Formats: sequence, C-alpha cells, structure tokens
Amino acid sequence: MSAPSVARARRLAAPACALLLALGLAACGKTNDPSSAENNGVYVDAGPVTYQLEVSRELNQYATEDSQYIRGLPAGTSATLPPTQIWYGVFLWAKNQTRRRQMTASSFDIVDTQGTRYYPVALSPSANPYAWTAEQLAPGATDPLPDTTASFGPTQGGLLLFKLNNSVYDNRPLQLEIYPAGGGKPVAVSLDL
Repeated sequence: MSAPSVARARRLAAPACALLLALGLAACGKTNDPSSAENNGVYVDAGPVTYQLEVSRELNQYATEDSQYIRGLPAGTSATLPPTQIWYGVFLWAKNQTRRRQMTASSFDIVDTQGTRYYPVALSPSANPYAWTAEQLAPGATDPLPDTTASFGPTQGGLLLFKLNNSVYDNRPLQLEIYPAGGGKPVAVSLDL
C-alpha cells in the first residue's frame, strides 16, 4: 500500500473508531424492556402497553411550577398539607406498540418498604391539564396525547398526584405499581425520593 493510501485509511479509521466507541458507551447499562426500572427513563411493559417514568419528585405547593400540578383536587381537599405529609408527583408516558387499540392503565399505587400503600388523588382533567387519564390508544399512539399541555410541559408526562406521609423518607425505596388495564400482575418501578 502506498503512503497516501495508508494516510487516507488512517483518516477514515479514526472517526469510525470514535463513533463505535461513543455508541458502545451510550448503550452501556441500558435495556429497553426490564422487569422493573431502577431510575427515571427506563421502559416497562404493563400488559400490552409500554410505560416510561418521565419524572417523580416531591412537589412544593408554594412554587410557581408545582402549584399548577396541584389543581383540580376533589372538593374539600386542601392544596396545603400539614407538616406530616407531602405532595408527590409521578409523571408517566405510555405507548401502544401493538397492532390493536389498547387501554392505558387507570390503577396505580405506591408501596414503601413497610408495605404501606398510597393511591393517587383523583384530579379533574378539566381543571388540571397534566392529570393522567386512562386513554384508549390506537396502534403506535402515545399518552399523553400529542399537542396537549402534558405532552409539551416540562415533564412530558401525565401526572399521578400522591399525598404521602413523611415516614416514606424512612421507608425507602418506594415502588410505583402499574396495574395493566386488562388485569394481571402489576409492574413495579423504583421511584426517586
């Protein structure tokens, strides 16, 4: 091989090697279909629908952004909680990856290490555009639906709002359980707190 050919081969090999290394490192530790999630961003299947935990975090009812998530509470429910409780938001995204229409989950709970279960507060979707609502999704469709406040919001997910006792800080890790719409065993996702 002539000297110009060797130089050209080296110039082409260096970017190709760098690209392969970057792709390998980007995929390190990632899986598309685990049985449970260890952090935000991992996909899980609950029945025929795939879910992704976008964000989960404590909400501050006095903060401008968070106050909009605590709208549409049931009558008689105060947005201000006693010091022994916290608001906790779980933001989910879902996709129907089947070839038939599928219903997204409408039943969820959070379980701490002591077995205490917490259930979402029922939010009015007309008063809170971030509220998770079970939807029948066409093949390839997502929830939140495109062109909605929840899909364009900072979390890009539908909100499940929980009222938790402060004891959850002592009883971590927390698990979100997603119950498939058609019935069956729930799928557990670890939550950050």
